[in-house]
Amino acid sequence: MHFDLTDLRLYLHILDTGNITAGAARSHLSLAAASARIRAMEASLGIDFLERGRRGVTPTPAGKALAQHARTLLQHAERMQQDLAEYAKGVKGQIRLLSNTTALTEYLPELLADFLCQHPNLDIDLQELPSARITHALRQGAADLGIVSNAVDTHTLDTLPFRDDPLVLIMPPDHPLASGEPPTFSDTLQHQYVGLTANSALAVYLEEQALHTGLRMQIRVRAEGFDAVMRMVAHGAGLAIVPLAALRRGSGDQPLTCVALKEPWAQRKLLLCARSFDHLPGYARALFEALGSVNRSENP
Repeated sequence: MHFDLTDLRLYLHILDTGNITAGAARSHLSLAAASARIRAMEASLGIDFLERGRRGVTPTPAGKALAQHARTLLQHAERMQQDLAEYAKGVKGQIRLLSNTTALTEYLPELLADFLCQHPNLDIDLQELPSARITHALRQGAADLGIVSNAVDTHTLDTLPFRDDPLVLIMPPDHPLASGEPPTFSDTLQHQYVGLTANSALAVYLEEQALHTGLRMQIRVRAEGFDAVMRMVAHGAGLAIVPLAALRRGSGDQPLTCVALKEPWAQRKLLLCARSFDHLPGYARALFEALGSVNRSENP
C-alpha cells in the first residue's frame, strides 16, 4: 500500500463533492490524473473504495474506513506543519471553514478579509454547505470550524452564538399576498418563487421546509446571489425568501414588500461551532477567537 497525502486529500475531496470530476478540480488535478490515482489506490489493496453511479460516487464500507483514517492522518500532518512553522519561515497553515449561505454572503467576506490581512501565513478553505452537512462534517473531523443555523442538531459539538438571522418573505407591492393578513409559508406555496441556485444551502433548506408541509416550492427562475433574487422580485418575477440582513443591505430603492415569517424555522440564529473549541489547532483557534470576538462586540 503506497498512499501519499495528495492521494488522501483527493479521495476526501471526491467524497465531499460526490464525484471525481469536482474532487479533481478541488485538488487542482486533471480528471485523468485523479482517476489514475484512485485506480492505483484501489489496485494496491485489490478492493474498491468507491461505488460509481450515474449521479456520482459513494464510498464502499472499505472506503468509509479509508475516509476516517485519511482525515486523521491529514489532521496530524497539518498540526505537525503548524507546530514546526515557527522554525521555518514562510510555512503556511490552512483552516477549513464550512458555512451556510447567509453567513457566507452577508457576514463573512469582510471578517475573513480582515483576518487574512492580519495573519499572512494562514489560508482559509471556505465552502458553502447546508447546515446539516456541516455538523456531520465537523463530527467526522472533516473541518475545523462551521457556521450553521440553530435549526439543526448540534449535539456533541461546541457552539457559540454568531448572529441573529431571521428570514423574511419579499414580493412586489402589487402581488396578491401583499394586502390583507400576513400569509403563512404554506399560503405562499400556491404562488411562484424566485429561488437561489439549486445547490445553495439556503435553497435546500427552504425546499425541505416546503416538503414538510406536503407541498413543493414552485421555482420559476433561479438566480445567483441575494441581490439578483431581490431585483427579479422587484420586477415582478415572483416571491422570494431571503435573510433580513440581505434585504437591509441590498434592497436600496427597489419596490419590495417585506413580510416577517412567523414559522419557528424562519427565526434562525447562526452558531459558530466545532467538534471542540478547546482542542482546535493553533491556526484554527486564531480564526475562532476573531469570529467570537466580533460576535461579543456586536452583541454585548
